[in-house]
Amino acid sequence: MTQYVETLDPIRLEIIANGLRSIADECFVALMRSAYSTNIKERKDHSIAIVDKAGRLVVQAELTLPIHIASMGGLMKCVLEKFGDDVHEGDIFVANDPHTAGGTHLPDINYAMPIFIEGEIVAFVCNIAHHADIGGMVPGSMAGGMSEIYQEGLRIPVVRLFKKGQLRQDIMDILMLNVRVPEERQGDHNAQIASCRLGERRFKEVVKTHGLTSVLTAFDEIISRTNQRMKDTIAQIPDGEYEFQDFMDSDGLDTYDIPICLKITVKGDRIHLDFAGTSPQVKGNINTTLNAVQASVNYALIGALDSDMPSNQGVLDAVDISCAPGTILNCVFPAPVAARAHACQRVIDIVLGALSKAIPDKVIAAANGANTTAVFSGVDPRNGKPYLYFETIGGGMGARATKDGKDGVQVGITNTSNLPVESIEQEYPLRVEEYGFVEDSGGAGQYRGGMGLRRVLTPVDHECVFNGAGERFRYQPWGLFGGKAGGSGRFLLEDESGQRRLDDKPNEVEIKLGTKVTVETPGAGGYGSPSDRDAEAIASDLNSRKFSEDYIANNYPKSGTGGQ
Repeated sequence: MTQYVETLDPIRLEIIANGLRSIADECFVALMRSAYSTNIKERKDHSIAIVDKAGRLVVQAELTLPIHIASMGGLMKCVLEKFGDDVHEGDIFVANDPHTAGGTHLPDINYAMPIFIEGEIVAFVCNIAHHADIGGMVPGSMAGGMSEIYQEGLRIPVVRLFKKGQLRQDIMDILMLNVRVPEERQGDHNAQIASCRLGERRFKEVVKTHGLTSVLTAFDEIISRTNQRMKDTIAQIPDGEYEFQDFMDSDGLDTYDIPICLKITVKGDRIHLDFAGTSPQVKGNINTTLNAVQASVNYALIGALDSDMPSNQGVLDAVDISCAPGTILNCVFPAPVAARAHACQRVIDIVLGALSKAIPDKVIAAANGANTTAVFSGVDPRNGKPYLYFETIGGGMGARATKDGKDGVQVGITNTSNLPVESIEQEYPLRVEEYGFVEDSGGAGQYRGGMGLRRVLTPVDHECVFNGAGERFRYQPWGLFGGKAGGSGRFLLEDESGQRRLDDKPNEVEIKLGTKVTVETPGAGGYGSPSDRDAEAIASDLNSRKFSEDYIANNYPKSGTGGQ
């Protein structure tokens, strides 16, 4: 297939780029609407990307999760290294393993399908979806208490699930045998497969409209222009060194107060992030891989510097990261990584904390800094079948230089939704007793931090098991420039003997009939001195009932509220 360099005018380039993005967006919606699990069809815990034949990320869907960039890029590198030229039209590859297949944790299952034009590979369409269970010692595959990757579930190296369009049923049988709710998992796998095939069809339609040479030229232009845009944006940061440090609560086993250290060096249009001094990898499962750290860093930089910037290979190539192997942010086999999102969220806070010394008006205070995980599992009394409810619940977003933080949202490297009460009670034998904000959880400031969420659940007509994983349950989300810290999170259990606090990363807690489990997620930090908060904003805080009179009196002395 003869190729030649073609120059695209800006208008035609934008038309082709939008066409590629529309493919990713359509595949995203198709996967969401075809999936079986609430985690995908309701929470949208999945992502889509188009990758060139060299494995470079070109475009991704608008609602793609930032952390999933890491997994899709890692998968493509492993596919190309393992299979080389032994790739055929109709093949579909699947993988999830962080240590051998470029993944970031086992529940995120990656798919990649080559796209052939005139007998040659020109691109890949990739997707990733978080499966509510991937086996292992704990239902949901995400709770604390796991000390090695083997305990976390089924490890999938890069394998060819479809060969020349034909399913290799023996491989699918292995995937289904190792999960707790195979019917739901099969439905989610089928949705991912269908999404790949839709992407292939739509890509060929774009090629038919614009010509292959134009589309391949657009690949290079999209990446190179984004790279230059990122460099130009970095050049606006004052040259210098900027440092910050924060701590993880615990690893869920026996390690506490786990430091993550960062020094950012900016010189011209280059930025280098050095995580020297960060904790060695820990026994518990909050370790993460370097590609996930890269995704987190790039998310933070885009958010602070140019939130409209496309996220593709051009951004990744503009940023240098140093992190020693064997640390919590660049773990090595057989480190467990199921709850790696907690460390990734903390990385984002730390990057923004360091940049606050250079570009204070472009960053936010610490967000809830966690993916507070709640998992209920048991046998549904309505049909006698196993069920598994999995959710990561949002919290507070950090306050900004000109605005309050947002309440009860997903932040950082996740942009999933919080499950509606109706979906939970329809899909699972659970009742939501309470769902709302945690009073007084937003950090005070000239602009206040966002609020955490409270969800109280109880099993209906059966007993079940609860697992969870929380962060920022001890180290509160810090404020900036005089802003105060947001509230921390907690898990509570209430039965006939009263209410008690659970461990921050509870494992295999038996939930009897009539028992209530409360999940409270962290809030977020405030920005600027509370003494500078507008009187109308203070009155609004009080009237909203999100904040108590004591909170207002203690944090805003000039408010005139009683209790001073």
